[in-house]
Amino acid sequence: MSTVTNEINAYLETVASVVRKVDAEAVRKVVEVFYSAYRDRGTVFLFGNGGGAATSAHMECDLAKGTSPDGRQRIKALSLSTNVPVITAWANDTDYTNTYGEQLMTLADERDVAVAFSGSGMSPNIINGLKVMKDLGGTGVLFSGGGGGTAKNHADVTVLVPSDNMQIIEDVHMVLCHVIFTLLRDRIALEPERRA
Repeated sequence: MSTVTNEINAYLETVASVVRKVDAEAVRKVVEVFYSAYRDRGTVFLFGNGGGAATSAHMECDLAKGTSPDGRQRIKALSLSTNVPVITAWANDTDYTNTYGEQLMTLADERDVAVAFSGSGMSPNIINGLKVMKDLGGTGVLFSGGGGGTAKNHADVTVLVPSDNMQIIEDVHMVLCHVIFTLLRDRIALEPERRA
């Protein structure tokens, strides 16, 4: 086997090993939080920086489009990471720390969920977003790596990926998003009525 093939296999084995160490109970709690928002017609707001921003946009797509393919009520989901004009306006006029918190102040209320993706849990705008959601009376969810950083102190539910490798953390976050999406889709499919 070539050296490159060995490196590929080693990376994939590492991802698989880390996935198996994630706390399934924490993931179950996220499913319950999302389902409660769905039931209460709240919105799931998602955000992150870099790869976390990309994951938030991907999860928005899965939640908003794929959870109710047959006409039932849909999960309302919005990635705050994708509105570049709003992000840059808040960053320019105040501080980058406010990029997500200020959006939540405009859009969110107590029925809603703020979902933050942060490999370190130390990004000031992520921490601020979770703080703002708590102040609004909503629920904060953090997907992070390692120990979760300061952000975990401001989240109601934290899912930690037991790794300090940012690529592995982001890989596992995406796997967990698909697990959560699949469970929600299957649960919503059991709803007795169709609600557009």
